[in-house]
Amino acid sequence: MTDDQKIENQLNLALEATEEERRKSVVLETGYDPREKTWELIVKYSGDLDAAVPDAVRVTRLVNEYAILVVPESLIESLAQSPEIEYIEKPKRLFFARTEGKRASCMTPVQRPPLSLSGRGILVAVLDSGVDYRHEEFRNPDGSSRILAYWDQSIPGNPPEGYYIGSEFTREQIDAVLAGDGEAVSQGEEGLRESRDLSGHGTGVLAIAAGNQGVAYESDILAVKLGTPREDGFPRTTELMQGLDYVIRKAQEYRMPVAVNISFGNTYGSHTGSSLLETYIDDVSALWKSVICVGSGNEGAGGGHTSGRLQNGRTENVEFTVGSYELVMNLQVWKNYEDVFDIYLVHPNGISVGPFYEGTPVQRYRMGNTEVLVYFGAPSPYSVNQEIYLDFIPENEYVDSGIWSIRLVPRRIVEGTYQMWMPGSSVVGADTRFLNPVEANTLTIPSTAQKVITVGAYRASADAYADFSGRGENGRKPSLVAPGTNILTAAPGGGYVRQTGTSFATPFVTGAAALLMQHGITDGNDPYLYGEKVKAYLQRGAQPLPAFREYPNTAVGWGKLCVEKSIPNL
Repeated sequence: MTDDQKIENQLNLALEATEEERRKSVVLETGYDPREKTWELIVKYSGDLDAAVPDAVRVTRLVNEYAILVVPESLIESLAQSPEIEYIEKPKRLFFARTEGKRASCMTPVQRPPLSLSGRGILVAVLDSGVDYRHEEFRNPDGSSRILAYWDQSIPGNPPEGYYIGSEFTREQIDAVLAGDGEAVSQGEEGLRESRDLSGHGTGVLAIAAGNQGVAYESDILAVKLGTPREDGFPRTTELMQGLDYVIRKAQEYRMPVAVNISFGNTYGSHTGSSLLETYIDDVSALWKSVICVGSGNEGAGGGHTSGRLQNGRTENVEFTVGSYELVMNLQVWKNYEDVFDIYLVHPNGISVGPFYEGTPVQRYRMGNTEVLVYFGAPSPYSVNQEIYLDFIPENEYVDSGIWSIRLVPRRIVEGTYQMWMPGSSVVGADTRFLNPVEANTLTIPSTAQKVITVGAYRASADAYADFSGRGENGRKPSLVAPGTNILTAAPGGGYVRQTGTSFATPFVTGAAALLMQHGITDGNDPYLYGEKVKAYLQRGAQPLPAFREYPNTAVGWGKLCVEKSIPNL
């Protein structure tokens, strides 16, 4: 049994599970290499990391005493016992959350004289699925590239200094390929020719934020394709952290302010900003002249979240359906540690197991043709909340379908609030959902980080909230909303396509942040216009939507993006 005080619950469960259980779970296997029997891990450390890490461990150091380690499984327990190691998490998969939007966001007036804001002197960085660097949206009038540097994490061979994955390409290499000089003159250019944005997500996002017809159309560009060449194809939080570390370091190297766009997320965690991914992003946001914009996700109407408040003496049943042909299913129950209640699970055939119990390794229950793994966690050094994690593993191919139920039986209730999340709508089908979902607190992580600008979506054509857009809780998030439906943007291979989602609302705000930083820093009106100050100005300038009377609120935050109203003294 590993030291669960330093190791997150999901990693503890993964270490207790068999390799067959990990393989069928998929979630538990993320970060594990069964051939090498190693784990990719996120750690927060203090002091001398070299003293804590054996020679067999590969280390990628990030800023502010965070690191990504590749560790043989046999060494994880001893690693956790090192006094320099403060906390360890496993990586999580990330999932995509797409001149009408510019007009609706009050950009036209500030992009005309006398301000003429275009992003000049500012970097726009997009961490996503890659970019079609050949697209005309990212090229200067002479055909050269506007991209200063491009790190494709999926093509091995030439990683940036200090990192171990992928290949970094310079603007000179991109220009050489664009020039069409027949054959690659270097190995680096040959690798660049292999780089593809297969989904088109990153190309579309970048075109909105900084394309030639986008918001910050004269900005310089940094692009990172997240991911490594593996079978599942999904990027992980470890790669996102390295990508963010890279763009902040590059911005410092170029001595240029940077607006960063993240249109990825997942649903795993307490949603309180306490995971190492979230705290790392908050730490990084305090470095250099930067603004980080993150999409709120598309889980607002997905039915994947519910919550409630228990009372002493009153049993509560939380029902959820598992649709047919589900390969993957898991459930998080988050509660206040001071509350004590029994938890039972009821199968669609009526079989009940439980109560689950604290203080033991993984608990296993056979229910029909599904094995349920349960890990009853404890508070961590970073959170007062307690998690009970359930992973549903099919005995054959699919998780048993039908109506399941979680039964909560109070024993000693002090505060009583509980929250539950299942995988996001990118992972499970539409029929897998809570029967009584709660739309509040449906932001995806890392949009829950405190210091980022959290961007939701609205329908500009109807001036109405987009119900898929992730909602916050207590009005603290999202920060604001931007156009996020039927957005015309670039597609790989040339041409354009219409896209919908908070992924495509976020780059409007990223581009807007670049315009504000140009006004303040490049044009000399306010050298401190970055970070939380940009967020404050954007929130103050946000405009109301007809359906809402109180601001901020859990659906649209401070309102809809309006750049003209966000520039002080205009």
